[in-house]
Amino acid sequence: MNDKFRKYLEEAIGTDNALVAFSAFDSPASVSVRLNPFKKSDPMPGRPVSWCRYGLMLDQRPSFTLDPIFHAGAYYVQDSSSMFVGYVFRKLLEDCRLPQGRPLRVLDLCAAPGGKTTDLAASLRTVCGDDFILVANEVMKARVGVLADNVALWGDPNVVVTSDDPRAFASLGGYFDMILADVPCSGEGMFRKDEQAQLQWSEDNVALCEARQRRIIADVWPSLAENGVLIYSTCTFNRYENDLNVRWISDNLGAELLPNDADEPGVIRTEYGYSLVPGFVEGEGQYCASLRKTSSGDGLVSGRSPKSTGSSKGNQIPDGLDAYFCRKMKFALKGDTVTAVPEELAADVDMLRQYLHVISAGCAVGTLKGKILVPDADMALSIILDDSSFPRYEVDHQTALKYLHRDTIAIPEAPKGYVLICHMGLPLGFVKNLGNRCNSLHPQSRRIRMNI
Repeated sequence: MNDKFRKYLEEAIGTDNALVAFSAFDSPASVSVRLNPFKKSDPMPGRPVSWCRYGLMLDQRPSFTLDPIFHAGAYYVQDSSSMFVGYVFRKLLEDCRLPQGRPLRVLDLCAAPGGKTTDLAASLRTVCGDDFILVANEVMKARVGVLADNVALWGDPNVVVTSDDPRAFASLGGYFDMILADVPCSGEGMFRKDEQAQLQWSEDNVALCEARQRRIIADVWPSLAENGVLIYSTCTFNRYENDLNVRWISDNLGAELLPNDADEPGVIRTEYGYSLVPGFVEGEGQYCASLRKTSSGDGLVSGRSPKSTGSSKGNQIPDGLDAYFCRKMKFALKGDTVTAVPEELAADVDMLRQYLHVISAGCAVGTLKGKILVPDADMALSIILDDSSFPRYEVDHQTALKYLHRDTIAIPEAPKGYVLICHMGLPLGFVKNLGNRCNSLHPQSRRIRMNI
């Protein structure tokens, strides 16, 4: 282990604690999942994660790829230490004064691949019902597609996926009530999972990350409302990227530090936040702290011109689409693609489209082929799809895998036309049933590629 890193870790958590951590770095990484409370499935074997009601520690790593329930969005594979950020969010949400007459507005700034986004979405829906909007942003183009896919699998229509640099959010002066910034870091907390993280560690990289993190927070800071809350998190241990950056935010941007008084087993309280360290917890490394903004916001700033919504090629949105959903939706048509946003969020989404690069919002409904609507795979996975909107056909485990592999399946006893394929009561996606065979509507990009 690098001697300089040893010194940094001792500074951050103390010499005795560092000795415990060093001995744990050579042990195997743990495996954990977090259940989707809005997609009920049979109980999974596992031990509870003390700070996450829906978190489970698994004794061994199964093949998630070969579990249809995973593809249905019934759970998310997430490190248990990462779930602690969701715990801090929920504690803050309990004390949050919910706005009147508008949804609670939350930003997950560095959101890919989507673990914390889906955790926040479940927490917000539990506390706020339908009255929230969660913007999940990822600046890296190569990663935003994974984020959008994971959000679609989770199925919550109140999540908007964007792809923008943090400075783009400055135009949304005072818009967000809460921001989670899980900023890029030197990755010390990933040493057990990623050998390259150890090899790439250096003091220079820590300093580079520290400066980048300050820039990211300073850039997004104008979009946080006065009295709004920032959760700052990393998957590293050192004080430079953690406590010292939190103090910098407080001293330079105008914020008060919020108490770090949670008492959870194995979690180390630092000067300003919490550090989760292998050897003390089963998961990997994680740090988080929270602050309340005391400086005033400037309100919405005139920014980009409204973007074109695209041509609808003379098509019209078909009648009767409301019957697909158990919420009132606002429909839009871009080209031949129909999308739907919860009606009470439509004004927010329209405004966000003027300032940000919106990748997805609400739910993709389908594609028009003449006057016929071909249903979209994302609609099958939405938690607001009405159970009676399409014929449902229950398949066994092997048939579910064949469907997810995009092999040909036949369901001659099912009605002809568009049918919702389900496994253990959970929708997997659509087929067009021709009687003797089915045309699969499962996206090529999500198909199982390994041998089933």
